Amino acid sequence: MYDIIADVENLLTEMETEYYRVCIFGSARIGEESPIYKHVEELASALAQHGVDIVTGGGPGLMEAANKGARTGNLGGTRSIGLPIELPFESDANSHLDVKNQHRRFSSRLDEFMRLTHAVIVVPGGIGTLLELFYTWQLMQVSHIKHRPLILFASDDFWKDFLKWIQKYPVGKQLMSLSDLEMVKVVQTVDQTIAELLPHINQFKVLAKSEGFTKIESP
Repeated sequence: MYDIIADVENLLTEMETEYYRVCIFGSARIGEESPIYKHVEELASALAQHGVDIVTGGGPGLMEAANKGARTGNLGGTRSIGLPIELPFESDANSHLDVKNQHRRFSSRLDEFMRLTHAVIVVPGGIGTLLELFYTWQLMQVSHIKHRPLILFASDDFWKDFLKWIQKYPVGKQLMSLSDLEMVKVVQTVDQTIAELLPHINQFKVLAKSEGFTKIESP
């Protein structure tokens, strides 16, 4: 694993231009006995096999599942990246990271997520996960970041009532527009997620190749 050293920022900046990266936000409280843990691990592994770096908060739970999957799916060259936050109840990052960049503030960490990634997948989680979802969503709404795939992934109906509430109240009372809601895509399987992202991944690779970047070929 790359240490937290002075040039980690240079490394991350280099990766910003050369690799397609997907950020996976999710709960620190869900363990490997849960079906969603296994699905997230499978999803990250499948993405890594398509030459995609995986970025998470670097903690336990579904973050660990994603980083573990990134490692197992790596065909040579992709990275498992974590941006852990200093919290009194999370002592250290998970053990499946190739690159780690520790943060003390949620604000700097959120900005780093946005800077590094080309797509965001949100899996089940609590307040922190919802913060990350809404931060991404709002920055896209006001064009402070480029529009990117924003996917809500769960193998059950985890997001169903949440989106009904969004449509009934914020959209229904004209506090947000229907086009804002359409920025979010809901999927329930790994295959559906890959199908949503693959055109974006392939487009990035074509552009990267035309600009002379070295890319990892998809299987």
